[in-house]
Amino acid sequence: MNKFVCFCLALLPLEVFGQSDTLRLTLDECITMARRQSIDAAVALGELRSAYWQWRSYRADLLPEVSLSGTLPSYNKRYSSYQQADGGLSFVRNDYLGLDGAVNITQKLWPTGGTLSVESSLDYLHQSGSGGTGNQFMSLPVAVTLSQPLFSVNHLKWDRRIEPLRYREAQARFLTETEQVAMQAISLYFNLLLAGERVNIARQNLQTAEKLYEVALAKREMGTISQNDVLQLRLDVLTARSALTNSESSRKASQFALRSFLDVEADIEPSVPENVPQMLLNYDDVLNHALRNNAQATTMRRRQMEADYAVASARANRQIVNLYAQLGYTGTGENISNAYRNLLSNEVVQVGITIPLLDWGKRKGQRRLAESNRDIIQGQLRQQSQDFRQDIFILTEQFNNQAEQLRIACEADTIARRRYHTNVETFKIGSISTLELSSAQTAKDQARQNRIQQLFNYWYYYYQLRSIALWDFERGCELTTDVERLIEH
Repeated sequence: MNKFVCFCLALLPLEVFGQSDTLRLTLDECITMARRQSIDAAVALGELRSAYWQWRSYRADLLPEVSLSGTLPSYNKRYSSYQQADGGLSFVRNDYLGLDGAVNITQKLWPTGGTLSVESSLDYLHQSGSGGTGNQFMSLPVAVTLSQPLFSVNHLKWDRRIEPLRYREAQARFLTETEQVAMQAISLYFNLLLAGERVNIARQNLQTAEKLYEVALAKREMGTISQNDVLQLRLDVLTARSALTNSESSRKASQFALRSFLDVEADIEPSVPENVPQMLLNYDDVLNHALRNNAQATTMRRRQMEADYAVASARANRQIVNLYAQLGYTGTGENISNAYRNLLSNEVVQVGITIPLLDWGKRKGQRRLAESNRDIIQGQLRQQSQDFRQDIFILTEQFNNQAEQLRIACEADTIARRRYHTNVETFKIGSISTLELSSAQTAKDQARQNRIQQLFNYWYYYYQLRSIALWDFERGCELTTDVERLIEH
């Protein structure tokens, strides 16, 4: 058992432990352990971490970026061609050492989609050989540069609308997957609970069958029972032994499944969760919570926005116009101090434009395709919205009905057990047949199993509603998580 499992088990109260190889767990404790250490929970946390760092990267991309660049050094000693004034070519020898460095501060402008940068640089050149000029410095103390696309879609502005939805969607998906881990734990827990109950039923039925068979043998000796009834009771003993063997095998399989899911080595002994919260849920309340919190609802809003973004991009693709402007000062000198004196203006303004004159309808086709895809997505989202609301309505009705189903199952279980015990005593005095006794036993076994099944349905429906609405209906609060703390751990 790993250290984390041991730590989690140490957090549980001492009374949950029986023998050293048995772990007694309530349903709530099982759910808590599943959320902490199951593989499914670890996968969900890994997906949340990926979404978190993607969100952090996006946020950092909107902040000013400071960078240092340079060449240290650049040495060149070679011949290169040179065109003279009369058009003739000759080769001249170059022999120089160059150094340069620059500091840039860049900021993306999300309101306009452009980029603003501030630069400061210094270049050094030392030329040797014939015709050398010695040391030369060129400074650019400050230069402000604006790069701005015109008449095009603002990608940064759309990202500011889409990325928060994507991150919120990831957080909601993590909470939903955490609740689905709880639902899986509930299924495995009740599978083991039901398997254990079947073992208990089979063992009790075998004991009862053996006692009744002994009574039947005594009655046969006295001639108060037929040989056919004796043989039937003997057959009941064999059937009960076979059922006990099968149920024990099923319980071992259920035990192994739950242990693997919780990543524990000790055998788990579940207990029947008798106390259930008495509540009735309102469909409108559940729907409002789901529309506000559920990952699917956020996904639908994001997909709609992305479709609108694709259409806007296609429409803005008819021409490309970019503005580039730089304002600053520059200076030169034989030393660094002179390079920063008598500065001259350094100005660049450039407008680049690309307008398609003949594209054979390519851009129009791209625009129509984006619009068609948006129409398709809108239709899909309308259908998904209807299905989403319908599923919530059906699940809410099932949960509200389940409390009554559970009450009926509990009462039926009590009646069936009392009836069976009465029939056993009645059979001993010879007032009913083996067929009636067998029918009472079957009804008793089915009623007990149905009670556990209805308990499972109640808790499963409840956590299914939690996973959809991301709302704690018992405490009346929203399901949240501290992402920063989870990522750090």
